[in-house]
Amino acid sequence: MSTEPMSGAPNVALGRSFDAYQSFVLATKMYWTRKLYPALHKQYLDDARTSNSPPASADAVAEHFQRDVDYALFGWFERHLQQLKYCGHHGLLPVHEAHRQTLERCLETPLPDGLLTLDDDLVAPDYFTRVDIHQHPGGVCGDSLAGIIYERGARSTTPMLDRDLDLHFRFTKEVRAYLEPTRIVDLGCGFGKSTQPFYLEFKNAQTLGIDVSAPCLKLAAVTAAQLQATNTTFKQGRAEHTGLPDSSRDLVTSTMLLHEMPARAVREVLAESYRLLEPGGWAIHLDFLAEEDAFARFTHYGHARRNNEPYMRPLNEMNLASEHAQLGFSEFNIVPFEEYPDALASDNKIWRFPWVVIAARK
Repeated sequence: MSTEPMSGAPNVALGRSFDAYQSFVLATKMYWTRKLYPALHKQYLDDARTSNSPPASADAVAEHFQRDVDYALFGWFERHLQQLKYCGHHGLLPVHEAHRQTLERCLETPLPDGLLTLDDDLVAPDYFTRVDIHQHPGGVCGDSLAGIIYERGARSTTPMLDRDLDLHFRFTKEVRAYLEPTRIVDLGCGFGKSTQPFYLEFKNAQTLGIDVSAPCLKLAAVTAAQLQATNTTFKQGRAEHTGLPDSSRDLVTSTMLLHEMPARAVREVLAESYRLLEPGGWAIHLDFLAEEDAFARFTHYGHARRNNEPYMRPLNEMNLASEHAQLGFSEFNIVPFEEYPDALASDNKIWRFPWVVIAARK
């Protein structure tokens, strides 16, 4: 069983060597999540039980593991598997480069009028371009193939599975618990993976995806055109200042956006969300927030360093309840999000992102 195809890119055969290489990288990552992480966590718990003063903060846990060989190996795997995925001999960048002309032609496919609006004068924010977030070389705003490579890389991070398993479709079910939206804006929509479930699941709604990356938006629009979606559009712009009318939406949403922004930009996005919502509308964001547990925060902050995500920790340390209240939101809650069945089960010991749904009502 599979859902509608995500990618509008042509089905270019990248070769058996590429498939084998990427499968090896993914299998090694599974070893990292399913073997190395549980062993490290058990070691920490054992040490904490026998310590007179177990670490009480993420920084204290980091000090505890400063010269630990197992943790050094754990961190090495996390950092370098991502580098191998993108830049190794059969990595995403060199293999897609060999098909550049074919892939670029796909992105120039004629689109229905109004589906995509680009802004040639838009300058991507410095906080987003000064580092190669996710270790994606060059980021996702510059090279014409950045969106396609980003999409291909995401297949091993948040794979597109059956609707009941795919986290993006699972998120729309969470949204339905709050409202049945009719006018949606998806902030930081990227290559459209987060937007697609909204325009497919909410057929009577008009959905707008906004992002700063033209290469990503082109892929999102080509995909929507292939799916013959008539209830969605895409626009190049910044989530902090969309240029949309006041009180023009009943749902403002984002997926994995807030942790890629410094605190000042997060505050601007929250304020923009409030401005865009009609009274009674909801801002519902899917993102990562580690719980208070010191080890959970330690591994989350370590991931942020190793994967070039400098704003994960500042987001985690913001008082989001207070930030929303100051803007005038009347309701607010943060609830854990189960990105796959039984992800939140007490006996699930493997590494996972600390997914949460952040919801606030105007």
